[in-house]
Amino acid sequence: MEKPLTQNIRPDREPLDIREYEQAGGYQALRQALQMSPLKIQEMVTDAYIRGRGGAGFPTGKKWSAVPMGDKARRPKFFAINADEMEPGTFKDRLLMEGDPNLVVESAIIASYAIEADVAYIFLRWAYKLAAQRLTKAIAQAYEKGYLGWNILGSSYSLEMYLHTSAGRYMCGEENGLLNAMEGKRPIPRTRPPHAVMVGIWGKPTAVNNVETIACVPYIVSHGSAAFKALSHTEEGGTKLYGVSGRVKRPGIWELPLGTTLGEIFHDYAGGMRDGYQFRGLLPGGASTSFLVEKHFDARMDFGSMDKTGSRLGTGTIIVLDDKTCPVGMVLNLEQFFARESCGWCTPCREGLPWLRDMLDAIERGAGILEDLEILQEHTWLLQLGHTFCALAPGAVMPLDGALKYFREDFENHIRQHRCPYRH
Repeated sequence: MEKPLTQNIRPDREPLDIREYEQAGGYQALRQALQMSPLKIQEMVTDAYIRGRGGAGFPTGKKWSAVPMGDKARRPKFFAINADEMEPGTFKDRLLMEGDPNLVVESAIIASYAIEADVAYIFLRWAYKLAAQRLTKAIAQAYEKGYLGWNILGSSYSLEMYLHTSAGRYMCGEENGLLNAMEGKRPIPRTRPPHAVMVGIWGKPTAVNNVETIACVPYIVSHGSAAFKALSHTEEGGTKLYGVSGRVKRPGIWELPLGTTLGEIFHDYAGGMRDGYQFRGLLPGGASTSFLVEKHFDARMDFGSMDKTGSRLGTGTIIVLDDKTCPVGMVLNLEQFFARESCGWCTPCREGLPWLRDMLDAIERGAGILEDLEILQEHTWLLQLGHTFCALAPGAVMPLDGALKYFREDFENHIRQHRCPYRH
């Protein structure tokens, strides 16, 4: 199986330097891209049907096609790579940035060319120190080789690229929160429309894509849209980085065809549960997805199939719940995170998430009452998408909703026994 995202990654060694990367075929896709028109690359990405790997799953080609093009577009135009990977349980972009930083830089150049961007920013989570070091080196070497700067490789296209290290808040991973943070403002969402592709950084057209998303672009340019779609088990194109954390035998991350089944990832790659532990459930795509259980192991891990289960693909990074971990305590831990990271811009999120956190804390301590469960369930509706300014709170209540659906007896036992049954 071809692995366009991880083929150069050597877990036990330093990443390829730019010379080794070129010998492995690196920057050939950029050379090919510069022989095409930007609109042709947009067309190829659209036909490849790559959906955003940052969690939302929005079609990348559709986003790029909304960017104003040509001489009448306002300048400068920007491309922003969202590398603020702060979702609990998610670590896939870190693998790419630390393991193959040259791929990330080349991908960003091609993506910027596709929308005729003048400046590209990699917006990086502050805690990713090693990624920052390696990306800085890759960007500097790209300038030395003529892949960045004026008239790239003798073409008429010029691009400046900067690494922007974030001060670090979960809200910076939201598109408009990211743009505000880059402008030195508080990272809060913006009213839409206008969308960032029309009015982004400093009021200029800006496309924002996740690291894993753009890392697929060189393969599409080199091999074509049909070849990229053929890598997948579904109509959604490409491979996907799937991660598994929790008490499994082989926690880790793998590049697999998009649409690989949940059970195959869990059993064949993660090795199933460690000895002495039993499986109870999992979050399939990071902390802001809903629980799935064993009956869902046949479900494909793609955007459309996961939506049908009542959960989401999200980032594709699985968090496993075992029989010795309290579901109430696990959800409480997640809601503490989300309540802390709320930007406070809209009332449902600002007031609702701390309420959920405090109510779950009371239940975990044995001070809850059965009526609390109905209030918790009501909040999973009150904080749904469309009721809040951005997707933070709707994502935050998804694990709670799943826990109430599949582990309600655990909540009731906490209340009836006036303690957490998992504490001895």
